[in-house]
Amino acid sequence: MADSSRGRTGRYHGMVLPSAEIAAFTSTGLLAWFALACVLASATAVALYRRLSRRLHSRLDAAHSQLVELRARDSLTGLISGPEFEVALDEAVLACDKGVAPLALLYIGLDDFRTLNDGYGHRVGDAVLVEAARRLRQGVQGGSAVSRLGGNEFAVLLRTDRAHSGAAAVALLETLQQPYAVQELELQLTASVGIAVYPDHGSRPRLLGHAVLAMRAVKLAGGGAVAHYDPALGVDMREQAQMLQDLRLALERGEFHLYYQPKVDAHSLQVTAAEALLRWEHPQRGVVSPAVFVPLAERHGLIAAIGSWVIDEACRQAAQWRDHGLRMRVAINISGHQLRQDDLVEQILGALQRHGLPPARFTCEITESVAMEDTRHTRAAFARLQRAGLHISIDDFGTGQSSLASLQRLPAAELKIDRAFVTPLVDNPGAAAIVRAIVQMAHALGLRVVAEGVETETQRDALVSLGCDELQGYLFAKPMSATALALWADRDGEDLARPMFRPSLFEATAPCR
Repeated sequence: MADSSRGRTGRYHGMVLPSAEIAAFTSTGLLAWFALACVLASATAVALYRRLSRRLHSRLDAAHSQLVELRARDSLTGLISGPEFEVALDEAVLACDKGVAPLALLYIGLDDFRTLNDGYGHRVGDAVLVEAARRLRQGVQGGSAVSRLGGNEFAVLLRTDRAHSGAAAVALLETLQQPYAVQELELQLTASVGIAVYPDHGSRPRLLGHAVLAMRAVKLAGGGAVAHYDPALGVDMREQAQMLQDLRLALERGEFHLYYQPKVDAHSLQVTAAEALLRWEHPQRGVVSPAVFVPLAERHGLIAAIGSWVIDEACRQAAQWRDHGLRMRVAINISGHQLRQDDLVEQILGALQRHGLPPARFTCEITESVAMEDTRHTRAAFARLQRAGLHISIDDFGTGQSSLASLQRLPAAELKIDRAFVTPLVDNPGAAAIVRAIVQMAHALGLRVVAEGVETETQRDALVSLGCDELQGYLFAKPMSATALALWADRDGEDLARPMFRPSLFEATAPCR
């Protein structure tokens, strides 16, 4: 009996249990243990999730803080960003309103920075910006804000009043204009600074714009200076904006014209060449001087198209004069912007070929300041001009920093003495000594010398005695239209005091047939 019932009964702590109850009890225990394990596992998972969640949120907070910091700083210079500068400006205006501290906003632009960037590359340009930012940070007092708001433009908040803001700006300007040592180069830059003082120069929303207007006015005047905002600047800038719109359409509307001023041989008064001078005949403004619109065209990328038109028009006119028996060189002025164009020489040679002229008939007048730029682009441009056989003249000579060594490296054929030395020539012995030295140096290098701005017979005689080869100025002829110049030539012989058109002194300018 005991044996037959063993499989269905058992003992548990002295108790005899049937087999079915044992199975039920065992199953219930396993379920309880399983449930307990699930509870423990769930609690562990929750705890783990919370720990991971805290870590994740911590990392996200750190990443967000880093992102905010990055957005608050300029990636190149480390200066505060534009939005952060706006916040600093708000706080400074509020402090000024409460009488805590005065406020002056300086807007600073590095002059001709694009030229440096194009000539030496972006690495050099970036290094200059980093150094300029460092100098600005060091040059301002504690509590001031400095930001880079444009490619080469900076804004500075100073806790100073109007009376002292000018001196503070000049000090920063002098710091920025110290030489920059970058990649074994020593670069010299100027800067333009505009100042707007709160609240004298406008409310909070207008303050930055007024400082920008003041800075732009300095740039238009040549840069390298400081100016406070003036309400008249707003009118001037609107005028500039309207002129820019008109300038964009001037070429298409045929409003550009070339005027020509003859050059004459100093001894025979024989006409040897004519310099083409660009004029803009505006339908409402009348004749606009190149001194007004050429800088505007260069700043806004219009000079390339205008320069190309000048080259072709001068060649076309030279060919027309040749066909009427007036054989002379035609000279055009080449700007620094054009000299940096890779296709400048191809443009000139293409125009000469279209109109059947030899390269030696064409003179490129390049100012001394541009010619002395020792950049890779400038050197390459002069080499291409020389290989093409073009006649090169160094214009406005004597106003820059030329040296004998630098002149020897340039493939120039002539120098043009600046009118600043011609005007006082008779009454100023120093001016005469400078002209004599230039002539002797040029002749030693095999260069012809042209004196421009000749207005009196006394000046003419003095220049001839000093050895000048050619003369140009109102004494002989004012700039005139191509038609007027041709009529002037047809009247040859009526006025014996007037220079006469004869075959050019230069064999190279014989008709190209």
